[in-house]
Amino acid sequence: MSIADSALLAQGQKAADSDLLSDAANWLNDHFSTQWLMDKVVQYGPNLLGAIVVFVAGRFVARLATAAIVRGARKARMDETLVSFLNNLIYMVLLTAVCISALSRLGVNLDSLTAILAAAGFAVGMAMQGSLGNLAAGVMLVFFKPFRVGDVVDVCDNRGTVVEIQLFNTILLTLDNVRVVVPNGKITEGTIQNYSSEPERRINLVVGCGYNDNLKAVRATLEKIVAEHPGVLQSPMPEVAVSELADSSVNFVVRPWVKSEEYWDVRFSLIEQVKLAFDENGFTFPFPSRDLFLHNPEVGAASQSAPRAAA
Repeated sequence: MSIADSALLAQGQKAADSDLLSDAANWLNDHFSTQWLMDKVVQYGPNLLGAIVVFVAGRFVARLATAAIVRGARKARMDETLVSFLNNLIYMVLLTAVCISALSRLGVNLDSLTAILAAAGFAVGMAMQGSLGNLAAGVMLVFFKPFRVGDVVDVCDNRGTVVEIQLFNTILLTLDNVRVVVPNGKITEGTIQNYSSEPERRINLVVGCGYNDNLKAVRATLEKIVAEHPGVLQSPMPEVAVSELADSSVNFVVRPWVKSEEYWDVRFSLIEQVKLAFDENGFTFPFPSRDLFLHNPEVGAASQSAPRAAA
C-alpha cells in the first residue's frame, strides 16, 4: 500500500469517527434534554431518596439489633464461637431484609428475585443437609447445656474431657490424651453421660472374701477403711453390706460418696488399701474353685471280677 493510499484511509476513518460522534451527540440532545432530566428526577427522585433512607436507617437498626442479641448471648454464657457466628449470621439476614425493602421502595419488581433466592436457598440447604443438622445440634448443645467445656462426658462410645464446642463438632480429649472430634448431630441423637454435672459421685466396689473368713471382722475392716479415708464424704453415708453368696466367695459392696473431681484418685486408693488390709488381717481373696471327681471304669471292672475270699 502506498503512502497516498494510507493517508486516504486514515482520512476516511477520521471522517467515520466524526460522523459517529456527531450522531451520538444528536441522539443525546434529542433524548436527554434538560426537561427530560427534570421529568426523571420528579418521577424517580422520591423513590430513590426513600430507598436510600430505608437502606441507611435499616442498616443502622440491623447493627443495633445484632449487637443487642450478641450481648444477650454473652450474658447467657454462650460459647464464644457460636456468638461470633450468630453475630455474622443475624447481621447478614437483617441486612438482606433491608436491601429487599430498599429495592421494593425503589419500585423494583422482586417476584423474580424472590424466586431465584428461594431456589438458591433450597439448593444450598439440600447440599448442606448434614452440615446444617450438625449446626442445629450445636446450637441445641449450647442453649440446653447438657455439658460444658471442661466436663468429663461419655458420648458416641467416646469418654473424655470437653475441650471445645464448635459449630459443627465437639472436641474431646480422652483420658489417654487422644483428641476426638465428634459431630454434634451424633451427640444429640445418642445418650450423653456427664460425669461432671453433679458435685458428688458414688464409687461402687465389689470385694469378695473366703467362706472361712470371719464375716464380721471383714465387714468391720471395710467400714474402717472407708471411714478413715480423707477423700470419702460422710454425707451421704457410705454403704458396706453383704451383697451375694457367690460360688467361691462372699461378696461385699463398698459404696462411698466422693467429690466428682476426686473419683478416680479415691477409687484407686481404696482398692489398694483393701488389699493391704486383707493381707494384714489374713483374709483371703478366693479364686474360683471346683471339686473334681475321677471315675476309672477299668478299676470298677477289676473289682467286680476278683474272687471273693472263702467265708
